[in-house]
Amino acid sequence: MSAAPAYNEDKGGSAGPGEPEYGHDPASGGIFSSDYKRHDDLKAMLDTNKDSLKLEAMKRIVAMIARGKNASDLFPAVVKNVACKNIEVKKLVYVYLVRYAEEQQDLALLSISTFQRGLKDPNQLIRASALRVLSSIRVPIIVPIMMLAIKEAASDMSPYVRKTAAHAIPKLYSLDSDQKDQLIEVIEKLLADKTTLVAGSVVMAFEEVCPERIDLIHKNYRKLCNLLIDVEEWGQVVIISMLTRYARTQFLSPTQNESLLEENSEKAFYGSEEDEAKGPGSEEAASTALPARKPYVMDPDHRLLLRNTKPLLQSRSAAVVMAVAQLYFHLAPKAEVGVIAKALVRLLRSHSEVQYVVLQNVATMSIKRRGMFEPYLKSFYIRSTDPTQIKILKLEVLTNLANETNIPTVLREFQTYIRSMDKDFVAATIQAIGRCATNIGRVRDTCLNGLVQLLSNRDELVVAESVVVIKKLLQMQPAQHGEIIKHLAKLTDNIQVPMARASILWLIGEYCEHVPRIAPDVLRKMAKSFTAEEDIVKLQVINLAAKLYLTNSKQTKLLTQYVLSLAKYDQNYDIRDRARFTRQLIVPSEQGGALSRHAKKLFLAPKPAPVLESSFKDRDHFQLGSLSHLLNAKATGYQELPDWPEEAPDPSVRNVEVPEWTKCSNREKRKEKEKPFYSDSEGESGPTESADSDPESESESESKSSSESGSGESSSESDNEDQEEDEEKGRTSESEQSEEEGKKKKMKKRKKVPEGQEGGLSSDEGSDSSSSSSESEMTSETEEEQVEPASWRKKTPPSSKSAPAAKEVSLLDLEDFTPASVQPVSPPTVMSTSLAADLEGLTLTDSPLVPSLLSPVSGAGRQELLHRVAGEGLAVDYTFSRQPFSGDPHMVSVHIHFSNSSDTPIKALHLGTPKLPPGISIQEFPEIESLAPGESATVVMGINFCDSTQAANFQLCTQTRQFYVSIQPPVGELMAPVFLSENEFKKEQAKLTGMNEITEKLTLPDTCRSDHVVVQKVTATANLGRVPCGTSDEYRFAGRTLTSGSLVLLTLDARPTGAAQLTVNSEKMVIGTMLVKDVVQALTQ
Repeated sequence: MSAAPAYNEDKGGSAGPGEPEYGHDPASGGIFSSDYKRHDDLKAMLDTNKDSLKLEAMKRIVAMIARGKNASDLFPAVVKNVACKNIEVKKLVYVYLVRYAEEQQDLALLSISTFQRGLKDPNQLIRASALRVLSSIRVPIIVPIMMLAIKEAASDMSPYVRKTAAHAIPKLYSLDSDQKDQLIEVIEKLLADKTTLVAGSVVMAFEEVCPERIDLIHKNYRKLCNLLIDVEEWGQVVIISMLTRYARTQFLSPTQNESLLEENSEKAFYGSEEDEAKGPGSEEAASTALPARKPYVMDPDHRLLLRNTKPLLQSRSAAVVMAVAQLYFHLAPKAEVGVIAKALVRLLRSHSEVQYVVLQNVATMSIKRRGMFEPYLKSFYIRSTDPTQIKILKLEVLTNLANETNIPTVLREFQTYIRSMDKDFVAATIQAIGRCATNIGRVRDTCLNGLVQLLSNRDELVVAESVVVIKKLLQMQPAQHGEIIKHLAKLTDNIQVPMARASILWLIGEYCEHVPRIAPDVLRKMAKSFTAEEDIVKLQVINLAAKLYLTNSKQTKLLTQYVLSLAKYDQNYDIRDRARFTRQLIVPSEQGGALSRHAKKLFLAPKPAPVLESSFKDRDHFQLGSLSHLLNAKATGYQELPDWPEEAPDPSVRNVEVPEWTKCSNREKRKEKEKPFYSDSEGESGPTESADSDPESESESESKSSSESGSGESSSESDNEDQEEDEEKGRTSESEQSEEEGKKKKMKKRKKVPEGQEGGLSSDEGSDSSSSSSESEMTSETEEEQVEPASWRKKTPPSSKSAPAAKEVSLLDLEDFTPASVQPVSPPTVMSTSLAADLEGLTLTDSPLVPSLLSPVSGAGRQELLHRVAGEGLAVDYTFSRQPFSGDPHMVSVHIHFSNSSDTPIKALHLGTPKLPPGISIQEFPEIESLAPGESATVVMGINFCDSTQAANFQLCTQTRQFYVSIQPPVGELMAPVFLSENEFKKEQAKLTGMNEITEKLTLPDTCRSDHVVVQKVTATANLGRVPCGTSDEYRFAGRTLTSGSLVLLTLDARPTGAAQLTVNSEKMVIGTMLVKDVVQALTQ
């Protein structure tokens, strides 16, 4: 066996004969060699009967994947070993399948029966891995199987399997959002889990699937607070973020009464300043104002959250510390927020990436809670080794913390920073000096003098930035600073930065009365160089000319006319418009005399001084620590932080009532069995339960909450469901309803034993537990009504429950399962007929296969077929649904939407005799007998366009009228997506070259650089499927034309630099050319 050479080959040395080594010269021949012998030794090892060789082969394959090499061609050889008896081999096979199941969906689907057996394996790791692989196969047809697998895993005895079930919930939700109601039931069950291993994962699933269902958290709130310290770091971040939102909806603001006493939010932190500011009558006024609102008393549950998160400020994880910091900032009373400052300053010793995120949040906090960080002022001093973005953020914090006391120290620091070689940092420092001068009046003159000295600096950028800041400061006290304005006027000869020149001209024009001799001379010089100036400078020259014309027309009349004449013929239309407008305004004429009388008021009106504010001032409306706060823009998936409620909601919803008999039985059972069944999971949850509350009451409360949520809610929901179905549909008889209801209750009782007793009961106590659970079930409905207010209770829609017959089936054991009789359905063209036949037995519901196979993506939006005016009240729209047409797979499925906006019913709506070009055919929709006024109806018709974009012309007929209409398809709707691996795509693309290849170069806008946007725009334009690709800047899509089944392959090479390239390969050259045109138009819009 040639294991040794192949092993050396994988070591990363020189490539063997079958594997090209891209690091060397491509012309060495390796890249051209055929790869039919590639990995032959690994395939041979996987085909042997020896487990040791299989294990060695799998280790090497997993190592290849870890190094980023493509091992997808080994999929058939690996998938054969999925039923291997050796546990170690099976584990590695599952690791491989998780990685490649999404790419090789057809082959992975053939192994589903093995995954089902794996779900019942005695080894918890195998069960979890099987569920992980199953949830990685992204094919809608197996949604019912995944749903049942998740439900079964949620009741598993192993916490690790339950954790994996929680991870699978968001995957299933992203595949089919219609399963939301059933997934919420599973989440509700897992939220009652007592183990720390599951807590973080299920809260993450809750946040992904149903963050609005905050009523699910009530019963589990205290348990989550107590378990928090022992959850893994990733879970801690997720739980803290969720509890922050929860607390903002359930508790009162701890600062509500403080706002009545404080006029200035900054003085709130300093009691001494507040006392000094109070006059003799202020105490009486406050005492008369306060009785209007009750004194604030913090809710014990609010205090529990703050107390249990505080120790996490010492966590080694920066993410956890940041999460606790944002929780305290948003939820804690002002007096307690200061504890987070030290922890955040500690994080500034970490990597620059962590520093950047922390400083962004500190900059926001330091605006509202300045006193919190003042003791740590020196921690924000800038080091020469800091990156520019860190320097600028530290500068921001230092400026926010500057006050009357520490301003001399801060300004000395700033003086040092101005000598830096980093020009961006120097510019930011000059702006910071300007902000300090604005905020602290007594240092304004000092700062101004310092900035004037900088005007003699050799660096033009420093001088330019100083001019811009001086301009803002001079607006506050212009009369005192005539000399500075003269000094700035002299700089017009030297400064070339447009913004600085424009600022000087604005200052001279605004305060021309302070420099009456210099201003006309400056205008003369600017008129000389007017044509060579930047646009922003030209606009200010026109302004200066207008102002001088109004105040000193004798000296400047001819200059002004000259400047306006030059501007009249400028290339920029803004400047031309400004010149025309100014001429009409300042030069009186017969027609426009009314406005010119007010020209002085318009041009020389007193203007308010600008307020120099921090760029972080309004960022606190985003939740701290979130991506949206970092970007200062709302990111996808961001959830707004709710406002505090005016009145506190009922706190009793978080109470968990425990009857006395439960306490006795649980106490005896704890004495009988001290050692838990799973030492690792129970060992984690045990100490936490006893940390802040009585352990018995804690565990009892949790079992009670699970029984209430499990039996009470579901039984009431099933009653509501049956009632609604009976009223709305009238399809099921009362006897069938009662049978279904009885089955559901039996199932709930049967599942109650492993759920409630899993923590610490042995198997021989099953009879006691089942009887107790049935008693709790009888009383749960009344207790639930007493405890939960109506506002939090949500009714599950009728479609949320799976059919009871499916529940009786042993989970995923499909060998003995016979599917219900369904109408024969032709499979869509994107999936082979043999595969569809193999999968037909996998249906676990009474519905046919079509709904789960249909793609939820629709084509272009609604398009008008017949306007209501032309149709005498009948309006008709159509959409391309991109779903396989059941009558003929070669036809495009078109949804026709009728609506009657007239006062009379429209009768006998049907299709007339169509006049079609050769090759095009239409499958008519069934006749609509009557459409009442105000009513709408939707029908489906099929059109075979014969792979062309010719319009299908036909007549829409009513009882009295005929309307001639036509539907012309976009080229992207003439195809259906296909699933190809990367290798298959390359092979097919190699066959379609030459005249079958159309290439177009395009420039992608900045808004179209992310994966999500590119894929969305391409798939919206053409009904193609995404093909996996090894490189990040390349996108591949594949489809087949509906009539002829010709392949259409689309490749977009979106390079970071230079023009992107779009390539379409297809036998149908006309379709390829039109598709390129449509996709380019969509991407460049």
